[in-house]
Amino acid sequence: MPLTLANLTERLMASYVRAGGINHVDGKNLPSKRAIAGIAADLLRLLFPGFFDEKPIHSSEIEAVTSELLDSVLSRLEEEIRKSLEYAPLAGLSDADLPAMARTLTLKFLGNLPRVRELLQTDAEAAYDGDPAAGSKDEVIVAYPFIEAIAVQRLAHELYLDDIPLIPRIMTEWARARTGMDLHPGARIGTHFFVDHGTGTVVGETAVIGNHVKMYQGVGLVARSLAAGQALRGRKRHPTIEDRVTLYAGATIIGGDTVIGEGSTIGASVFLTTSVPVDSLVVLEAANVKVISKKSREGYVPDYQI
Repeated sequence: MPLTLANLTERLMASYVRAGGINHVDGKNLPSKRAIAGIAADLLRLLFPGFFDEKPIHSSEIEAVTSELLDSVLSRLEEEIRKSLEYAPLAGLSDADLPAMARTLTLKFLGNLPRVRELLQTDAEAAYDGDPAAGSKDEVIVAYPFIEAIAVQRLAHELYLDDIPLIPRIMTEWARARTGMDLHPGARIGTHFFVDHGTGTVVGETAVIGNHVKMYQGVGLVARSLAAGQALRGRKRHPTIEDRVTLYAGATIIGGDTVIGEGSTIGASVFLTTSVPVDSLVVLEAANVKVISKKSREGYVPDYQI
């Protein structure tokens, strides 16, 4: 018997009953992922005027453009925050208080944009100063995925600090999909942060990163074990990276008690589960690598060994 629309509907309805744990029916309205993606994109326009716009902005019109964009973001973000608070109300917050609280939190967040911009200026400087391939600071801002990832993380972190549910994580997951960098909104990140290349970077919720820290692709600041699941909520699970530390590609630093001392360098592919003191150099002992020339391949005689 060929499948019909009625058959397909019946099958899905039966699935809704069997696997009800992934339904969200008759519940509170959730924040819209699509709306938050649009808001995040417009927040980037506010943070970096002229860099994320399709048309050039003249100094004579920037105030009007900024005011119009702020008004749009304010109304849209206020609505999404209201829905978030309705889904998971803050302690002592009644339904009647939701609109006023959403307005207050939205205005507070937007009021923090100048401070976030100051942090991002240090990140852009660190990226330009730390990468000889960067042709200009303009190139860093408009082309480097790191700038977009850290900008969204710093924005989401402000909402995270105010205990706004869902939205911060939606924002950073949007950025991860665009950049390949997974920076949790809960992570505390200092000034002059830079991740070169960036792909595969993972920074967990309770990670703490100091000032002037440089990382390369594939670095993970992760928890030692998640076997305890929700029992670990609220505990320090991810490492602390002190000031002026460099983490090379593929390094994995594990555990909430692990501290990488100031001024240290962690080599590529190092797997580290213990703290290291100030000014340490941690490297992976290289395996023997044989380099065989074309002439000697038949006998597999190495020309030299690294």
